[in-house]
Amino acid sequence: MKQKLIFATHNPNKIKEIQELIPPEIDLLSLKDINCIEDIEETGTTLEENAKIKVDYIKNKYGYDCFADDSGLEVDALDGAPGVYSARYAGSEKNNEKNIQKVWENLFDKEEKNAQFKTVIAANINGKEFLCEGKIRGTIIDKKRGTGGFGYDPIFIPEGHSKTFAELGKEVKNKISHRAKAFTVFLNNLKQSQRVKIKE
Repeated sequence: MKQKLIFATHNPNKIKEIQELIPPEIDLLSLKDINCIEDIEETGTTLEENAKIKVDYIKNKYGYDCFADDSGLEVDALDGAPGVYSARYAGSEKNNEKNIQKVWENLFDKEEKNAQFKTVIAANINGKEFLCEGKIRGTIIDKKRGTGGFGYDPIFIPEGHSKTFAELGKEVKNKISHRAKAFTVFLNNLKQSQRVKIKE
């Protein structure tokens, strides 16, 4: 019998990425699958706090084992902004294009364009709570490239590559991204929960 795990998100792009990474022994469910239609207000000031807010909400209201992530783009020259506010950097409507434009505007007079993507996964599984983190360094460019991915992917070139996340494709991104790194740590914790046998 498969272990059911709730991924506490309404974001279809995140669900697609994690579905590419999840082992077959786990039945991944979204908030839509458990009829949770409400937006869980992310009031935290850090990625860790926001991820935990979502996990605690689902665990307390629905009783499911679950995990949630919060991710952000942290630009060195902007003192780590947009960071926890990445999705709503240019306003509450969470418009990707406006967010990118605001990053460009704030970097206009900056020489340094180094940045990193960071993901934090919070989980409450089999009575055990844990946090997992993944990061990838890279550079912000001043013109969008590529049609894949989402968010800031068209303007972020990860270290060791010449293409943006939006150009690299999901096969490459799912091996090197911040979310993939955090999810690898998450799976290691999941194995140790002894709730499910995950094949190597």
